[in-house]
Amino acid sequence: MSNSAENIYNQYLEAEQFKSSIGRLGLYEQTRINERFYVGDQWHGVGCGSDRPLVRHNIIKRIGEYKIAQLGGKPLSVRYSVEGLAQNTAVRQAVKARRKKLAQAGAALFAPNDFGDDAGLMVSALNSYRKTVAERVGFEGIISEALKDAYIRGTGAVYTYFDPDIKTGLYADRIGGTPIMGDIVCECVKVENVFFGDPAVCDLQKQPYIILKEEKTVDEIAAELKRYGGTSRQLSRLKDQKNEKQILLTKLFKIKEADGVTRVYATRVTEKDIIRPPFYIGISVYPISVFSWEQRDRNIYGDSEITYLIPNQIAINRMITAGVWSAMSSGMPLMVVNGDMVPTDITNDPGQIIRAYGSPEEIESAVKFISPPDYSSGYMSAVESLIYNTLTQSGANEAALGDLDAANTSAIIELRNAASGYLLPLKNRYYRFVEDISLIWAEFFFGLYGKRGLKVRDENGEWYFPFDPDKFKSLVLTVCVSADEEVSRGEQETVTILNNLLEKGAVTPAQYLRRLPRGLVPDTELLLEELAAKEKEEAV
Repeated sequence: MSNSAENIYNQYLEAEQFKSSIGRLGLYEQTRINERFYVGDQWHGVGCGSDRPLVRHNIIKRIGEYKIAQLGGKPLSVRYSVEGLAQNTAVRQAVKARRKKLAQAGAALFAPNDFGDDAGLMVSALNSYRKTVAERVGFEGIISEALKDAYIRGTGAVYTYFDPDIKTGLYADRIGGTPIMGDIVCECVKVENVFFGDPAVCDLQKQPYIILKEEKTVDEIAAELKRYGGTSRQLSRLKDQKNEKQILLTKLFKIKEADGVTRVYATRVTEKDIIRPPFYIGISVYPISVFSWEQRDRNIYGDSEITYLIPNQIAINRMITAGVWSAMSSGMPLMVVNGDMVPTDITNDPGQIIRAYGSPEEIESAVKFISPPDYSSGYMSAVESLIYNTLTQSGANEAALGDLDAANTSAIIELRNAASGYLLPLKNRYYRFVEDISLIWAEFFFGLYGKRGLKVRDENGEWYFPFDPDKFKSLVLTVCVSADEEVSRGEQETVTILNNLLEKGAVTPAQYLRRLPRGLVPDTELLLEELAAKEKEEAV
């Protein structure tokens, strides 16, 4: 199928129709409901009036915030590596010495040096530079938003693209005459605005195409059309649109070219016009990463946990509300008044004087309270049991949420570890999600950065690594993501024993560090190298 504006718009409509068919209510309607329940608007459309309080006990948000914090609340260690390149202590020490020498050299970023072809040095600098990029684009906030989207919508998506207009502050020559422009931009996009060519294919990189939807003003679209050679007829037709905003679609697709290399192209269209003709985006992978909260069978769009928590949430709200109404009826019961004997209005205010006419016997029966039905002693137990079971079955037990008394520490640790087991598949998908984003960034580093300095911050201070991607294009880059995990009961006992041995001098600091539970101390290898260097200096 050709990439005409009409064909791309029809592809978008077909993908939108498919989304509307997912599940019982469709992706769009289910997302709207899930959002309302997450924020607490849980009595929407019920029509119960406002005479009595409608209580809500928002377990949906509590479960979501706990799980999102478990995934995104821990610092991640993201490290690039090169296939076929050893990463042992000797190699790292050599790279560290070379980094120090480069940092001290300072000037002449691209002057010939002994380290330009050293892949180990390049990967080491790239790992440091990735942190610089993450800070610049606000990666923590982007990831947090994507995780929240995944919990509510079923799928979180992050899109990376290259903006050629970003100023880098770098120059291609020493006199500062030729500025280096362009850098990557990373943003979270709603799954409602992402459309996959074949939703039955769960491997995103095997998609025939991906379409991104935006809403832009007519003036914004006209400016882009003019920038990329739009005709006066197209501009005139666009200006004649009655709507202030138009749908602008970006289609990403792959082409395997004559040299055997697969490249990703993009084109931007409205319903009637091609705003920007197909262009090579500079990389060979789709620059989008997705994270599914719950995976569907043969469906790239994920499923939201909220969808299946809503019935429990409704039952909890109704039961608590009924209990509150019953308590109010007991404390302020309904009153029956004989209107023939009590002519004045009764407000039920304390100390109100009521005028009544008749004999003493008649006056005694002039006003009566209606006793409400007896409140079942087991009613609130049933409510608490429903709340407890819902939280526990969702992997958010009392220990995980911090609601238990800390009297029995060992029992609490066991319960927390049991709860973390529910999150293991979710964590693995999350780590893969971050790995995919990091690899996409690397594709842009090698594909579009060109020859430039990469800002690095380390023990040598702030310096620029002379990056020349042409020297390293043949390398196969991989990435590994890990996070610092909580110490389990068995690991806690190990730490206690090691602490005692270290205090008694039975082990050296290096031996202590090597035997600590994995992930407890960030950058353990770097710390060991620093210890070794310190010992070497002291020995001289």
